[in-house]
Amino acid sequence: MTREDVKAILEPRSVAVIGASRQSGSVGNRILINIIESGFKGPVYPVNPKASEVNGLKCYPSILNVDEPVDLAVVAVPAAVVPEVARQAGEKGVKGLVVISAGFREVGYEGAELEKELLDICGKYGMRMVGPNCLGVINTSVPINTTFASSKALPGNIAFLSQSGALCSAILDWAPMEGIGFSVIVSLGNSADLNVIDFIETLRDDKATRVIACYVEGINEGERFLRVAKETSRVKPIVVLKAGVTNLGVRAVSSHTGSMAGSAVAYDVAFREAGVITVDSVEELFDNAKALAYQPIPHGRNVTVLTNAGGPGIVATDSCEKFGMGLAWLSTETVEALRAFLPPHASVINPVDLLGDASAERYLKTLRAILKDPGVDSVVVILTPQAVTEPIKTAEAIIETSKEFPEKPILAVFMGGEAVAEAAKLLKENQIPVYDFPEKAVKTLRNMAVYGEFVSTHQEEEIPEFERDLATVERIIERAKIENRTVLLSPETKAIMRAYGIPVPEGGFAQNLKQAITIANRIGYPVALELVSPHILHKTDIGGVALNIKSDYELENAYDAMIRNAATLMPQARVYGVEVQRMVPSGKEIIIGVHR
Repeated sequence: MTREDVKAILEPRSVAVIGASRQSGSVGNRILINIIESGFKGPVYPVNPKASEVNGLKCYPSILNVDEPVDLAVVAVPAAVVPEVARQAGEKGVKGLVVISAGFREVGYEGAELEKELLDICGKYGMRMVGPNCLGVINTSVPINTTFASSKALPGNIAFLSQSGALCSAILDWAPMEGIGFSVIVSLGNSADLNVIDFIETLRDDKATRVIACYVEGINEGERFLRVAKETSRVKPIVVLKAGVTNLGVRAVSSHTGSMAGSAVAYDVAFREAGVITVDSVEELFDNAKALAYQPIPHGRNVTVLTNAGGPGIVATDSCEKFGMGLAWLSTETVEALRAFLPPHASVINPVDLLGDASAERYLKTLRAILKDPGVDSVVVILTPQAVTEPIKTAEAIIETSKEFPEKPILAVFMGGEAVAEAAKLLKENQIPVYDFPEKAVKTLRNMAVYGEFVSTHQEEEIPEFERDLATVERIIERAKIENRTVLLSPETKAIMRAYGIPVPEGGFAQNLKQAITIANRIGYPVALELVSPHILHKTDIGGVALNIKSDYELENAYDAMIRNAATLMPQARVYGVEVQRMVPSGKEIIIGVHR
């Protein structure tokens, strides 16, 4: 997967809107207006057999009637018509499709069949597709906006990938108030062709993108996601909100986009392994994204809390311990520098309390002294509105020191409402993350620090190739299926491990006593004996395991007792035989559970 594969979607030179409409408020009309108003510099071709002109542009009855080449087709027609429209686009030589139309896999069997037909058409003509059932795509660098959202995206360096179009629409409306801008927004819809992994891989090398934020309901290519996410995380951070982590959420995901939500535990482990930052809410998604986009990654977990109020400072301190961060131990030089200008009752021990009458100048001088300290990795600046507080001037002081010390992150916490609104707006405009409560800032810093640790410890690595006997594995699995078994026998699991190059103790499977004695004499005593049955999982409970057998005589007694116990205690169980293994010295016992 390369940027060339999706270039027609992210960076088209020409666009056709199939389903363009003159009807104000319609999806087809809104898409056309958004493309024009985004400042797209290439030609735009409305397609609608019932119109000759839409929004001042010549309208074509079919995309095949457009004389010039078309890179991208945005499709907003009823689902039943989409395959034919896609076929015409393929014949025209279109390279990319953004299918807005809903009514596919998310609505059931018939929709799924329609989606499969659409995907086959894309494959036949070599077209790449976003959707169906999506809001559209925005690239502020081109610029182009192929969505039907009523709000515009500010330019910025956050890429947002979402499997919910409505969430994209809501974020587009909310983000300007927070001063959050985007490089790319992709509403993935059903992800029938291009999925979140494809765009993560593409955006890894996108110079306009500093952080990739994702709303994900399901990921189908787990192994590929791990590889791509890990490679990308070495270059830039990925923040993911995984939806469908509860039983009710899993059901909702299936009815929304038809995705498989998967195991929450499996996702959590995979994300952590790949260096992906996971969050629990939409608010946290952008709390983290804006900090990662605007501020440097801290070199460690040592935080200094600077506040004009004791209570919020204590809350921030508790949050540091709760989220695994440490309070920086200020050097003697720093403490002496602070004592030289702070009031006698001010606390110069972290958290640093400037007192309620703190001026902007006091904040400025304290920030400079703290940021010079090599033991400080990051700073949380808390302001509460009090009688003599100077919110705007204090915001200006934070902005100034952030420029003076660009290697250390500063996160602001301006608590209050109207009294701090203008100051908070100023901070946002100057790319200083600002939060309304200390806990949010500290938790964000924790995630930034964890990401920094991942980057420093996960440099480029080569995964060695190894031999795999997949034919053996497939044969074992197929036999279990034929016998309607959901449990593999112990000899089968060991055969699978051997097929993947994992060493197992020497031994063999015996269907009777004579075979068991033969195996024991071949590998040498002492041996272990274990009952083989798919219906007896806890074999020790019925005497189905015998250890440290030293002779043929002991083996015969153990075998007879084992078979007798199984027949008496589990008469309904099918016993295949026994497994004989060489005894090995005592070691560590490990149980591995796998979720897919």
